[in-house]
Amino acid sequence: MIRLRLASAFAFATLNLLAAVPAVAQVQQPAGSPAQRERVGALDFLNGEWRGTATTTMPGHSTALTQTERVGPLLGGSVKLIEGRGYAADGSTQFNAFAVLSWDERAGKYLFRSYANGYTGEYLFELTENGFRWEMPAGPNAVIKYVAVVENGTWHEVGDYVAEGQPPRRFIELRLTRVGDTGWPGAGAVSPQ
Repeated sequence: MIRLRLASAFAFATLNLLAAVPAVAQVQQPAGSPAQRERVGALDFLNGEWRGTATTTMPGHSTALTQTERVGPLLGGSVKLIEGRGYAADGSTQFNAFAVLSWDERAGKYLFRSYANGYTGEYLFELTENGFRWEMPAGPNAVIKYVAVVENGTWHEVGDYVAEGQPPRRFIELRLTRVGDTGWPGAGAVSPQ
């Protein structure tokens, strides 16, 4: 009888311990792999809130907007979220874009998924010595190339339309200044209680 009680007590304690281990392990283990957090963390210089101007140049006219960007980590720093907004002089939103940046260990490259102007796609993205560059297709034998230099609290980014057999044509230029930190997107998460 005593052996049966001890065996039952041991089995009960073991089941409780085994049930608790996955919950403890999930709480203590950060999201993403160390390589993902390291590679995405290399872009932490972008974290924060930014404000400045975006000037677009199309044949026959130019438009200037107040441009803002907010950038922050999610999933333990293994993913970076970026939201850009362009405002007209009256305060109305004229442009809104969102991007998710991550590191694909298997492919050994950054994944940059962008959503803007009704389009979405995954584009080539590279970290540079003092910023980043990315590009997207823009029709047959054409590409849009963005290059950003981020130094000393300033973010300068240009976008060029490059078509085969033609000189590059600059169509956008951003000049932003870092205005502060942000808790976005992690702040305000739904609590478990």
